Amino acid sequence: MTATFLAKGANLAVDSPVVRVELVWSVGPGVPEVDASALLLTSTGRVRDDGDFVFYNQPRHASDAVRHAGKHGGPGSGAGEGVATDAVEVDLRSVEPAVERVVLCASADGGTFGRVPGLSLRLLDAGNRTELARFDMVAGTETALVGGELYRRRGQWKFRAVGQGYASGLAGLATDFGITVDDAPPVAAALPTASAPPSASAPPTTPPAAPPLPPAPVGPRLTKGEERLPVDMRKRLSLRKEQVAVSLSKHGAAGVTARVILVLDASGSMSFLYSKGVVADVVERMAAVAAQLDDDGEMQAWTFASNPARLPDLRLGDLPEWLRLHVRVGEIGLFRRSRKKGLHPDQVDMRAVGIQNEEQKVIAEVRAFVRNNPASAPTLVLFFSDGGVYRNAEIERELREAVEEPVFWQFVGLGRSDYGVLERFDTLPDRRVDNVGFFAVDDISTVPDAELYDRLLSEFPSWVTAAGRAGIL
Repeated sequence: MTATFLAKGANLAVDSPVVRVELVWSVGPGVPEVDASALLLTSTGRVRDDGDFVFYNQPRHASDAVRHAGKHGGPGSGAGEGVATDAVEVDLRSVEPAVERVVLCASADGGTFGRVPGLSLRLLDAGNRTELARFDMVAGTETALVGGELYRRRGQWKFRAVGQGYASGLAGLATDFGITVDDAPPVAAALPTASAPPSASAPPTTPPAAPPLPPAPVGPRLTKGEERLPVDMRKRLSLRKEQVAVSLSKHGAAGVTARVILVLDASGSMSFLYSKGVVADVVERMAAVAAQLDDDGEMQAWTFASNPARLPDLRLGDLPEWLRLHVRVGEIGLFRRSRKKGLHPDQVDMRAVGIQNEEQKVIAEVRAFVRNNPASAPTLVLFFSDGGVYRNAEIERELREAVEEPVFWQFVGLGRSDYGVLERFDTLPDRRVDNVGFFAVDDISTVPDAELYDRLLSEFPSWVTAAGRAGIL
């Protein structure tokens, strides 16, 4: 059986009853120690208690479904010259019904993951050690990361490649998922380094350094027009802005500002997501990102299918009416008139937008807007699509040319798996900076805000740093 090489955000069905998840990396002088761990999460996206954290000083979950399998490797280990592994095994048959996800984590002691060469995550059938999937990871200043996750979807277990780093370290990662972290000394005891003795009763000869605590987040910004929103929408926005601020702080970007641009797929295959209100909910959740990142709280917006169309700017105070007028899917028509009867003056005639997938056209139009409307802050493009990508060469050309522009393109897949070049962009060579992020979700309406914003904003801060060093910003 040939293993599947996964891009960041990709997923696959898991049929093996027991799986082994291995972290693999190359050891050598100056390379930090790497440790694997697992978190068992409920539908809230958090652990039930500290017992749901499995690592080498708490190597077996009470349910016996998840266990830390131990570290192997290094020179002469048989794992490969200079190669080390650390593993977690999961018996999917024994995972309790309350547990919806098993998050597979890694931490680095003595340095950052940017100093860990050859870092990858392997998913294997624990019975015959057949490799089912491999995910090659790239990291920078992070000292903790979520490598992947096993999750239930309609009774089927699936695996997703995540690759989300935490600049706030293992303490920040653990706290985010509900692990109790009271202060520095208990953190050091609860989360020991790899060189600590295996017995909890035998303390190390020198106290281990506590993992860094998360930086204090910059709180939610007050945004013009917010007071005009309906009470329930205003409450949701306030909570979401706080979560966006926490996510930015977690990734070392507290206080960063950006111009936010929203791009919505309006092709024919998106009809169901529009009719069920999923796209409207996505827009409302993205409004919180703009409210926190953009000084004026506004978003420029495009829709696209066969052709792109600029939508009116989304001003926060007008959000309910904007959703009603402008969150619309493409329409099929053999004959086009100059204007569809009954359209509001600001509305786009969606018959002109069409039903096909032509991502490269809207990418080019957004690039032209940024060039013609320079801003003091970088631009973050939030691009939502359900796949069906087929203009791979044209899309790649546009995004490669955009490397030298002050724009980060964050693509989010909404369910389908045919994302073409977007899934491969993290691995494409010959770019001065990585200006593209991608992840996909099966059902975005079930993803908690905390998880969505963490994934949405995980790569943007590192691009800001890299683009600044390269003179792009």
